[in-house]
Amino acid sequence: MLLQDFYKIISLEKTAESKYLAMILINENHEVFKGHFPGNPIMPGVCMMQIIKELTEQITESSLFMQSLSNVKFMALINPFNTPELRLELDVTPTEDNLIKVKNVSYFNETVALKLSSVYRKL
Repeated sequence: MLLQDFYKIISLEKTAESKYLAMILINENHEVFKGHFPGNPIMPGVCMMQIIKELTEQITESSLFMQSLSNVKFMALINPFNTPELRLELDVTPTEDNLIKVKNVSYFNETVALKLSSVYRKL
């Protein structure tokens, strides 16, 4: 975990052939939120991208390097004090050239917070 104690995985389960469902709990008292932003904490987008990478590493049991991102859409602000529990739906697909393609939709409650497609290469 790049940021120690930033989040906790509540559950991570395979739901279909390449599909996974992760429930995580954000630590609203983490130092990141004191600077982003004081009095109005908002989840940094780069932290969400790191969480997705770390979940994918756990799923694939591999160390990964982000090769590319596409269709990154931040749809709603995540305030860790109001909605610390997030649901991440991941579609993780290995390719013939040893890459890992991931499609993600992240939610708090029923609100879509992030849609992201990424490609990783194994280290």
